[in-house]
Amino acid sequence: MKTYPTDRTALLIVDPYNDFMTKGGKLFEAIKDTAESVNFFDNLRRIIKAVRAAGVSVLILPHHRSHEHEFDNWKHVTPFQKAGVPLKAFEVGTWGGEFNEEFGPQKGDVVVQEHWAQSGFANTDLDLQLRQRGIEKIILVGVIANSCIESTARFGMELGYHVTLVRDGAAAFSHEGMHVAFNINGPTYAHSILTTEELLAEIPVAA
Repeated sequence: MKTYPTDRTALLIVDPYNDFMTKGGKLFEAIKDTAESVNFFDNLRRIIKAVRAAGVSVLILPHHRSHEHEFDNWKHVTPFQKAGVPLKAFEVGTWGGEFNEEFGPQKGDVVVQEHWAQSGFANTDLDLQLRQRGIEKIILVGVIANSCIESTARFGMELGYHVTLVRDGAAAFSHEGMHVAFNINGPTYAHSILTTEELLAEIPVAA
């Protein structure tokens, strides 16, 4: 029996913007080293192809897209949000703020409301979208391993979902970030931490 029944499992693709996942994007070079070290992009292609073929639900979890004056009058802007202001990553109306053609949404996918900080659950409709579809198990891939993926996964665990991390299906700004995400913090909350090969072995093969 496969671990991930198609009607109760969802793949969550975190922040598949051009700025992250396409050459020339504002943050592409920042994740390039860790991405190449785990063969991130090819693994992501394999995972997405497999889950789509199996009929597993795919949800896109986009970060808030930047625009002028977005944090005006905020009391508690985070350090990460402050750092992103001059960079204008995922800026509204720009190529970088559009989804990567390969890793972004396809017909039938669900694009969740944009998350403002790190968790794809906080202040979005992600929990509603999952529960309406009877989803119990979530598999997280994308970026960044030790921020948006970790925060979303932790929140999902607290809400009662079975959480799976894919150690070579994510990238980060540093190898230290990857190590912490999958070898130190991940084991304290994730129900399963797999490689791409291990995950694919547990995804039902389409008839």
